Amino acid sequence: MILPVIMAGGSGTRLWPLSRGNYPKQFLALDGSNHTMLQQTISRLSGIEHAPAMLICNEEHRFIAAEQVRQLNVEHSGIFLEPVGRNTAPAIALAAFKAIENKQDPLLLVLAADHVIENTAAFQQSVTQAAALAEQGKLVTFGIVGNKPETGYGYIKRGEQYQAGFVVDRFVEKPNLATANTYIESGDYYWNSGMFLLKASRYLQELKAFRPDIYNACEHAMQVQNDDMDFVRVDKAAFELCPDESIDYAVMEHTKDAVVVPMDAGWNDVGGFEALWEVSQQDENGNAFKGDVKAVDTKNTLVFGEDKLVATVGVENLVIVNTKDAVLVAHKNESQKVKAIVQQLKNEQRPEVKFHREVYRPWGKYDSVDCGERFQVKRITVKPGAKLSVQMHHHRAEHWIVVSGTAKVHLDGQEQYLTENESVYIPITAVHALENPGKVDLELIEVQSGSYLGEDDIVRFEDRYGRS
Repeated sequence: MILPVIMAGGSGTRLWPLSRGNYPKQFLALDGSNHTMLQQTISRLSGIEHAPAMLICNEEHRFIAAEQVRQLNVEHSGIFLEPVGRNTAPAIALAAFKAIENKQDPLLLVLAADHVIENTAAFQQSVTQAAALAEQGKLVTFGIVGNKPETGYGYIKRGEQYQAGFVVDRFVEKPNLATANTYIESGDYYWNSGMFLLKASRYLQELKAFRPDIYNACEHAMQVQNDDMDFVRVDKAAFELCPDESIDYAVMEHTKDAVVVPMDAGWNDVGGFEALWEVSQQDENGNAFKGDVKAVDTKNTLVFGEDKLVATVGVENLVIVNTKDAVLVAHKNESQKVKAIVQQLKNEQRPEVKFHREVYRPWGKYDSVDCGERFQVKRITVKPGAKLSVQMHHHRAEHWIVVSGTAKVHLDGQEQYLTENESVYIPITAVHALENPGKVDLELIEVQSGSYLGEDDIVRFEDRYGRS
């Protein structure tokens, strides 16, 4: 049986300001689809006989991941929460240890949650071919059949043919352009996709042989597991001692059983805006527009407009991204340097690195509409049946005005219901909670006032989502 293991970590900084620390690219719908990249990764498995997918992400993204799986109405095999990021070799080890707990030994199909694959049938065909090899104990990686010299990818050189694949001759680091040209022309090299198919026990066996330090740290971390709703936590102290290493360096470059299976399926890792432009639907002038965009004499340009009209005149080869709180303008060929902007923002501790103006929570979301020295206005959306924590604030009072839906308000031990155009005042230090008892989204405006309006001015007494 195939057990998909979907790696949903990462920050996607090259796609800032679309992708940010608390809501990175794998949770966004970027290529014109109605589904996010994570949801597309899960949906792509339909047609392959497999167990429900296992997800691996970090603590900050747990509710986003769970909600996006719920929206697909599919089962999952748990959402592993890494205490700290330690790269792919330890993450896959956690999944492998979990997979063999019940005396089973599935084939782990390791996938990244942020790849675009245009040809699902070709993807599934490669997986089926690889499954026969993995059952024999081979550690299979998928090599992308490249159509141009790429300097942003690592490469895999194939050796002699082995059934539906090829013995891996060697892994190659990202080359310069001239070297990449020779690789593509030779036909002996594939782009390194970062996708794998391997038997859980075989991976652990090879990991123990080549990197016993990683194996031991993960084994110790798995000895203390804490199941919390959809989530699985492991021993943080033990996992923090684990080295940071990729599966390529830890295992694949050392094992004698590495096999590469070619995949020609319209793959793209969407590592930057130029790649996003390539996978987006373009008009006759090579433009890819999303949102309210008007263009005159514009060519080969990518525009994302989130909440306002974007107009372009006489430009080409640009990336223009307009979000509610940031605007990016870059030459398409220089767009990889966006990470330098992100680093500047990190150095200045700017909140735009991590947060969108619109922030998602397990109960719904809020949009910070306006703020000043002693006030802040938010538009809050609460999902049906959801409830915010029972809490109080030392420094701010709040006023809630219902826009649509029904609110159940808990205020200092009393309950009341509010509907459209009704409001309630929450004084400083009052113990309160907000709940949506209805069947449709609850929309309300929250006006905060006080001497300090930070999100850390929350004392929680009770929370159904396990937040401290």
